[in-house]
Amino acid sequence: MTPALRVPEGLSARVPAEQREPGLDRDGVRLLVSRGTEVSHHAFGELPGLLRAGDLLVVNTSPTLAAAVDGSVGHTRVVVHFSTRGDDARWAVEVREPDGRGTTRARACVDKGTVVRLPGGGRLVAEEPLSPRGNRLWWARVSGAEVTALLREHGRPIRYAYTDRDQPLSAYQTVFALPVPDGTGSAEMPSAARPFTARLVTELVSRGVQFAPVTLHTGVASAESHEPPYPERFSVPGESARLINAARAAGRRVVAVGTTAVRAVESAAGADGVVRPRAGWTDLVVTPERGVRVVDGLLTGLHEPEASHLLMLEAVAGRAAIDRGYDAAVRGRYLWHEFGDVHLLLR
Repeated sequence: MTPALRVPEGLSARVPAEQREPGLDRDGVRLLVSRGTEVSHHAFGELPGLLRAGDLLVVNTSPTLAAAVDGSVGHTRVVVHFSTRGDDARWAVEVREPDGRGTTRARACVDKGTVVRLPGGGRLVAEEPLSPRGNRLWWARVSGAEVTALLREHGRPIRYAYTDRDQPLSAYQTVFALPVPDGTGSAEMPSAARPFTARLVTELVSRGVQFAPVTLHTGVASAESHEPPYPERFSVPGESARLINAARAAGRRVVAVGTTAVRAVESAAGADGVVRPRAGWTDLVVTPERGVRVVDGLLTGLHEPEASHLLMLEAVAGRAAIDRGYDAAVRGRYLWHEFGDVHLLLR
């Protein structure tokens, strides 16, 4: 992105919309709409009038976990962000330091064999980096505690320094979130869906908009260095694959709600553009060079100009549309991050 699109200070959404002004609900955010390079400004509640009967919204049903847990390395306090459970019962984790403001900063001194003491007698041992690209995330084994129970009892939602204070876990659940039998979910909220309310979903359905649920358990984001996404668990059920293929065959639009929904559905699409039921791990990184095979549009939050997610947005809408949209968002004082405003990109 160009330097002109750097996000000015003061445009971070520091609290949820419903806490910013009396009478507001989650849908009390703004909606920037890009149709190619044409930009228009709306309230999110206008979304039903901006979509068409027959449009299909692909939504992520992953619930958000209370994934941040206090611990200690020797006499040093740390905060463990539990990211993803592996097939071998280990967890990918990020160990961070309290920053004195109620949030955390990156911790650089985790090595193989580092031991973190956890609440209730649990013990975490770092075994190997998740990726040869760096040592931010580690595969770690926990003993003396069951992790999902640990998160329920001692965890809190992950938050970063641009927010004002801790929020209850309910503030990080979307209207589409469904419980998972094994207790897993997303380390960070699939936030593009946060502004949806039950009332708005009902209105969309009444106007003929359809929904196709998929699941992608989001891992811990790279808050400081904006690394590409790591492998994540996903599932595209058979009925959702059928709905997507039927919409495409009929020339109707398939709009993903969030980059996580794009990653899930594009991971299930063959080179022929046909979506097939799939479940497992995806390491797909959607770039302009790879392109998209399924989605015609994307509803997403506002990401920093250096964030790797913007490559996916460019793959959906093109670079000119992204530059024009983000320039309009900055000039229009739109709010960034998970409690902020949203951007609808249509080809």
